[in-house]
Amino acid sequence: MKGYFITFEGPDGSGKTTQINLLKEYLIKKGYDILVTREPGGTPISEAIREIILDTKYEEMNPVTEMLLYAASRAQHVAQLIKPALAQGKIVLCDRFVDSSIAYQGVGRNLGIEIVEEINKVALQGIVPDLTLFFDIDPEIGLKRGMGRGRKADRLELEDIAFHKKVYQGFCMLCSRYPDRFKRINAEADIQEIHYQIINEIEQLSRYGK
Repeated sequence: MKGYFITFEGPDGSGKTTQINLLKEYLIKKGYDILVTREPGGTPISEAIREIILDTKYEEMNPVTEMLLYAASRAQHVAQLIKPALAQGKIVLCDRFVDSSIAYQGVGRNLGIEIVEEINKVALQGIVPDLTLFFDIDPEIGLKRGMGRGRKADRLELEDIAFHKKVYQGFCMLCSRYPDRFKRINAEADIQEIHYQIINEIEQLSRYGK
């Protein structure tokens, strides 16, 4: 039985992690086998690459290097964790996936959507999310939320607001580019309301046998 792959995308500080955990609990109660993972990361090799990508001491990192590191992390993540889990019939909930690379490096870093998609074809091994939930929030609000949690900002979070606004526009472009897969979630609502929005999208899928 083929599993189901749900990805969570959006600006930094949009509340994805909280909602992934709530959805996990909801789906487990429904009897599903759930795997929660994240990008960059998910496996020991991918997590090691994550440390390099997000470390603030590497401020001189070239955009192409950044794109390739994300793709390398993703290749290991897909091969070692995501693809086997889907083959076992699990529902995989992933905090960020290839769409983040398109928004951050393709649009935010001006590398272009097409080149990021092309580079990632090998890494993805044919894996495409069945559903992508876009947490729609003003990037300035998201950044304030993220910094309000008392943790140290990573290298990408320290970019100026102009960069984060470009990334947001990148996600909006993806919503238009892949309307069947992308579903907008109003991430400026309260936690419970956001959870209800997500459950509604999940129920729509089951209702139509997707």
